[in-house]
Amino acid sequence: MKSDYLVQQDVQEELLWEPSLNAVEIGVSVKNGIVTLSGTVDSLSKKLAAERAVKRVKDVKAVAMDVEVEYPSSNKKSDAAIAQAAVDVLSWSNLVPKDSIHVEVEDGYITLEGEVQWQYQRDAARDAIKDLQGLKGISNLVTVRPAASAFLIKDNIKKALQRMANIEADNITLLTENKTITLKGKVRSWREREEVEQVVWSTPGVSAVKDELEIDI
Repeated sequence: MKSDYLVQQDVQEELLWEPSLNAVEIGVSVKNGIVTLSGTVDSLSKKLAAERAVKRVKDVKAVAMDVEVEYPSSNKKSDAAIAQAAVDVLSWSNLVPKDSIHVEVEDGYITLEGEVQWQYQRDAARDAIKDLQGLKGISNLVTVRPAASAFLIKDNIKKALQRMANIEADNITLLTENKTITLKGKVRSWREREEVEQVVWSTPGVSAVKDELEIDI
């Protein structure tokens, strides 16, 4: 396991490597493998890119995002304008069911609510709006409607994990309660943890995921 100092260096280099970011705008501190990013960026997409960059770094246990989004005055939008833009892009998306998502905006922060059948539709709603001008943050409260029995859901997840070449399925335990899946066990990296969670969310009928996987460093 690397020291906090070495993890900090790796994170800083990864931020420099990310072409969409100006790394000097973002401060990095590390304590016990937990990375805290601070600073100010001029779009939500840059904040999300910084978070993704940190998660790519080996030996990062968790990320705390203290990065603020502050738009130039020329790019600031009213809540009403952001809401209208969000409604428009959601209606244009082929991946988001029509009239399934409700949008609320307060102080530049969007809350999405509604119900869909698949996790990819929930993700598509978030992805459709993340680059809107004036947007500071997204709270995605859209739920996935259960569509299968708990036993069938668990069996499908197990088979999917076993098919993945880069996932050690034997190290992962699945617990089911109604349509909620709890993940326990150990993975080798943050990336593997995210891939496991993505497999679970991609399974029909999963309505919630509790990720309690530990990164074995």
